[in-house]
Amino acid sequence: MKRAERAKALFSEGYNCAQAVVLAFAADAGLDEETAKNFSRPLGGGMGRLRQTCGAVAGAACASGVLFPELTKAEAYALVQEIARRFREKNGSINCGELLTGAGLKTDTAPNPEARTPEYYKKRPCPNLIYDAAEILEEICIERGRLQAEK
Repeated sequence: MKRAERAKALFSEGYNCAQAVVLAFAADAGLDEETAKNFSRPLGGGMGRLRQTCGAVAGAACASGVLFPELTKAEAYALVQEIARRFREKNGSINCGELLTGAGLKTDTAPNPEARTPEYYKKRPCPNLIYDAAEILEEICIERGRLQAEK
């Protein structure tokens, strides 16, 4: 299973957007799942459900830091900007609130997430956004020789 498919599946198992992306790359990055799950948890919902930067993009940024530990600060920032640029090209924005509003959803910022029901998953763009963020990170890792493509 491709990392992007794994990330999408992890979201459907109840992980938030950031966790799903980070966990899809945890083994590649040498992270244990518990650590990956815990450090990425606050980034969901556009960082703590503030509906700011998409959690999937934030998760890809965090995973990139562990996947490319040798980068300087400037190089790491450039890598995150590349992830964001590609994501924006595919989806029009990297802002959680804009992505949800564009899908006709309200942008509630209460700290309590909605119940994960079948209806929740049907109406949200998040599974596809998670897929895109993970696919972009995977493509960059393959382009830079960091990871091998999964079949």
